[in-house]
Amino acid sequence: MSKRDIDLFNERAAVAEREILGLKLQLESLRRSIATDIPSDITKEEFERLQQENVKLTHRIAILKRTVEMQRDKLDNRMESLAPADTISIRDNLVAVFRSAIGAAYPDVADPPVIVTTSSNPKFGDYQCNSAMPLAQQLSGAGTKISPRDVAKEIISKLKVSPVIEKYEIAGAGFINVYLKHEFGQTILRNWLSAGEVLPPYVKKKRVIVDFSSPNIAKEMHVGHLRSTIIGDSISRLLEYLGHDVLRLNHIGDWGTQFGMLIAHLQDKFPNYSTTAPPIQDLQTFYKESKTRFDNDEEFKKRAYECVVKLQAFEPNITKAWKMICDISRQEFEKLYTRLDIKLTERGESFYQKYMELIVPELESKNMLEEDNGRKVMWGEKHGSGIPLTIVKSDGGFTYDTSDMACIKHRVENERGEWLIYVTDAGQSLHFQMLESCAKRAGILKSFHKMDHVGFGVVLGEDKKKFKTRSGDTVRLSELLDEGLKRALQKLKEKGRDKVLSEEELKAAQESVAYGCIKYADLSHNRNHEYVFSFDKMLEDKGNTAVYLLYALTRIRSIARTANVTKDELRQRLHETPISLEHEKEWKLAKVLLKFPDVILGVNEDLYVHPLCEFCYEVSCAFTEFYDKCYCVEKNEAGEIVKINMGRLLLAEATALVLEKCFSLLGLKPVAQM
Repeated sequence: MSKRDIDLFNERAAVAEREILGLKLQLESLRRSIATDIPSDITKEEFERLQQENVKLTHRIAILKRTVEMQRDKLDNRMESLAPADTISIRDNLVAVFRSAIGAAYPDVADPPVIVTTSSNPKFGDYQCNSAMPLAQQLSGAGTKISPRDVAKEIISKLKVSPVIEKYEIAGAGFINVYLKHEFGQTILRNWLSAGEVLPPYVKKKRVIVDFSSPNIAKEMHVGHLRSTIIGDSISRLLEYLGHDVLRLNHIGDWGTQFGMLIAHLQDKFPNYSTTAPPIQDLQTFYKESKTRFDNDEEFKKRAYECVVKLQAFEPNITKAWKMICDISRQEFEKLYTRLDIKLTERGESFYQKYMELIVPELESKNMLEEDNGRKVMWGEKHGSGIPLTIVKSDGGFTYDTSDMACIKHRVENERGEWLIYVTDAGQSLHFQMLESCAKRAGILKSFHKMDHVGFGVVLGEDKKKFKTRSGDTVRLSELLDEGLKRALQKLKEKGRDKVLSEEELKAAQESVAYGCIKYADLSHNRNHEYVFSFDKMLEDKGNTAVYLLYALTRIRSIARTANVTKDELRQRLHETPISLEHEKEWKLAKVLLKFPDVILGVNEDLYVHPLCEFCYEVSCAFTEFYDKCYCVEKNEAGEIVKINMGRLLLAEATALVLEKCFSLLGLKPVAQM
């Protein structure tokens, strides 16, 4: 049984049950008509017709009910065996089981509450169904007085045998505690070990376009680009893992007025640029020089504007200068993306120039643009709400709003995007709300399209102020990564790792720790919140840090090496050795691992990545408890191996597979030795 089966059945059952409810309302109306005195203007024939309609509706309801029940029985039978390719969402499975039982217990309740949570205390089961209390309130409101505990008893009486659930029990006022089957856990973990990877849960596949990073040409990437780049990459990795068709777009700022001043400054500083490549090593300094001239020299400013006009007319020499500046920037961006292992497809603002020229007359033809002090603005679906988009400036030029409207149209119609995701700072949330509203009003975004703004807070220094250098400048991303490498190496040397690792292994560990700790510190925080950037905290080897987690995985991998058991040998033993889940700590670890599909589906739903980081830490803590109490490899006093517990080695291998998959989704690179 796959999640696809459950989804399809639940959709069909919901449609059938809505139809049943509608028919019941019609039937009640007919019955009331028949039960009342027949007005003198209703003929005997009309009365008989109503009675026949009553019989037909009653019969149709009975058929629909039987159909729904037959399909439920068929689904339950299919649930008896789990296919090797399935990764089961426990929560979705339990929701389906309880929805079916509640529907059978209370068929007249429309849209009953189905509340399933993870139990925080093993004394109260592994999961809980907390539907009885709100359901009792709903029934009481409809005139049926009943206690939550009695509701819980009625629900349990309708529950069917499940391959996932060992037993149910009622606790307190009406909580239903759920205990999972060990055999279910063994089946899922065995599936992953057999496949050699953690298989993704089923989701409906979409064409997704993720817009992230988005630096500006001629400006160095700084700490402000860090969050968009890291969060956008991790979200893209996770969506790709789930099977979505993901296009990662880098919407760089490579067009506009600033290029006029850059080109004019290039002409003055390197007049032979068209024949000899200018030696511009520091574009940031070059940009500041041109900006200073633009602000203080009226003649230079005039020439800069002339260069903008020539660029928009695609004059060859001016276009060549523009491409040259863009190429220099692009090379610098790529160095950083390579270091952080980020893959992107570039679609600069210049790419959308012709689409901007087309979007304006299209919006005008639909009477969606209004004059406002010489500007042409557009309101969203609620006129007067929020701030309108400026589609055309008073001087006839385009704006970011024009570009973004053209982007949406191109991404929906040309890129065939169904789900558009923008990863920018939270300060742009109102802009994206208006953009989505305007795109819907224009008919560009249809009802089946989805658009999300993934906002995030700013990065703070340890003084709790916006992260800057001591001189007050913005922190360059390249300098930040260099500092991370320096501190990671220092930390590794403090632990004497340079004495046991080869030069190549030490470099790999250094990069793994440096880039991993920077990424993880960002991703482990709720993206809506600000967070304090602290290398000291990031590099701690205790608590929820990348260093602790990377070390945990390295330790897990070392267990099989100590036992001289290869991955292939472990896989071969799967058929003859059950995964050991009898000890309390073994079962606790397994239950944590089994949460993986629900964690992944949660990120797919709300695009918050920090729960995945919390899950990694929970896995590592559960493994530590398991490792302390359950010996995988037993040695005598001489240090010789006397016993290998293969069932526990298999559980350790399953844990490693889950952590490796999580690290891959977070963009962390584990190493064999650290």
